[in-house]
Amino acid sequence: MRSLLAAAMTVLLVAPPAHAHGLDLDAATIPQLVRRLDAGTLTAVDLTRAYLRRIDTVDRKVRSVVAVDPTALRQAAESDQRRRAGRARGPLDGIPVLIKDNIDTRGLATTAGSRALRVPPRDDAELVTRLREAGAVVLGKTNLSEWANFRSTRSTSGWSAVGGQTNNPYVLDRNPCGSSSGSGAAVAASLAQVAVGTETDGSIVCPSGANGIVGLKPTLGSVSGDGIVPISSHQDTAGPMARHVVDAVILMSVLDRRRVSYELAPGALRGARVGVWRQAGKSAGTDRVVASAVEVLRRAGAVVVEVELPYQEEIFAAEWPALLTEFRHELERYLASRPGAPRTLGELIAFNERDPVELSRFGQEIFLMARDAPPVTDPGYREQRRTATSLAKRSIDEVVAAHGLDVIVSPTNSPAWRTDYAAGDAFVLGSSSPAAVSGYPNVTVPAGFAGELPVGLSFMAGHGEDVKVLGFAAAFESVAGARRPPRYLPG
Repeated sequence: MRSLLAAAMTVLLVAPPAHAHGLDLDAATIPQLVRRLDAGTLTAVDLTRAYLRRIDTVDRKVRSVVAVDPTALRQAAESDQRRRAGRARGPLDGIPVLIKDNIDTRGLATTAGSRALRVPPRDDAELVTRLREAGAVVLGKTNLSEWANFRSTRSTSGWSAVGGQTNNPYVLDRNPCGSSSGSGAAVAASLAQVAVGTETDGSIVCPSGANGIVGLKPTLGSVSGDGIVPISSHQDTAGPMARHVVDAVILMSVLDRRRVSYELAPGALRGARVGVWRQAGKSAGTDRVVASAVEVLRRAGAVVVEVELPYQEEIFAAEWPALLTEFRHELERYLASRPGAPRTLGELIAFNERDPVELSRFGQEIFLMARDAPPVTDPGYREQRRTATSLAKRSIDEVVAAHGLDVIVSPTNSPAWRTDYAAGDAFVLGSSSPAAVSGYPNVTVPAGFAGELPVGLSFMAGHGEDVKVLGFAAAFESVAGARRPPRYLPG
């Protein structure tokens, strides 16, 4: 057993304090940074250098960033020139952003974690174009669970053949959860101000909860899916990941292709009716965090109603086979846009069998099942998708109507498990499926800790109510004050 002194020395070596130019990077919000940038006491180049320095040092242990954009400092210098000329493009101008490595980014390989996709894409995904137009500094790409955790039934989250294993920065032998694991761990470790993740079912909210940050899975269709390696257009969406709700709001306002005002009403919880879906009894640590969160909600003036969400087993039973059919169809359509890549799922399976790294940790059982799944024209598939989506919507809508609720909350995650390739992922509980399968918004915010490990609280509501759930999350964040920076403990 290592001594406490040795562990403390390890922490200091791995994680220098997140300070630069008088800023606490972990605590600083985008509005605070913009005030400094506008006043001339900070430059985008300085800010970008600070984050690049942390990637070079802290990420040696976290392993969340797979590529740094060589033009990042030039992008920052161009932002500084615009600001000096009075032509800043908005609150994201000059702010460093990391992007999940399944989102097409010009000049950087977009691999989805696979060695089969190492030839860079020709163009930016639409959301990357929006970021560039807003003046954001594209800092680099984050690791992910390979193929967004849709290759093996025994996969380990945070591992890819391209990036290896991403670690949870709170306790390094613990798992970062979900396919947007690199984005979650990088934001938690203050390697960028914000990051973009993607979710099909849980892959934004789970790594956000497990890494102690804010993550928004927005309403389906609000963010363009163009240029993103797909699983299913019926559920896939990109979304913001940040240390603070206000930063997630600012990033989402750029990503959103709708004409939506992201002005949040203060004190949103006062008088609100909040349904609490506890899922108690699965994790004692999570149960304690939820109990504390309920008291926070009450202190903020909310009326708390205990609820259960129906149809969960039926949703999963229909969702899973539907995703298998959709994955092959949509992946092969995406592969046609990538020169030098395999063209079919069968070719990817064969590539993996030949490659010395791809199957070194776990297999490709899901690929094999998807290869043999029925086509999207199959009536059985169509009924599965209709059933999954309909029941997921009903699971939220009926509970909201029955209890007159404004929002539903539930624990996002149980404490992160130890990464174990023999056992694979050890999920205990989650609450992502109702919002993910229905296409409704879901935002998680830090709620507390089970020992050293963060637990998030998810806020869900109906279609298009992204601003509402963000407002509730911001109100909870301001009262709970639950987040604290990671300590990079060795485990």
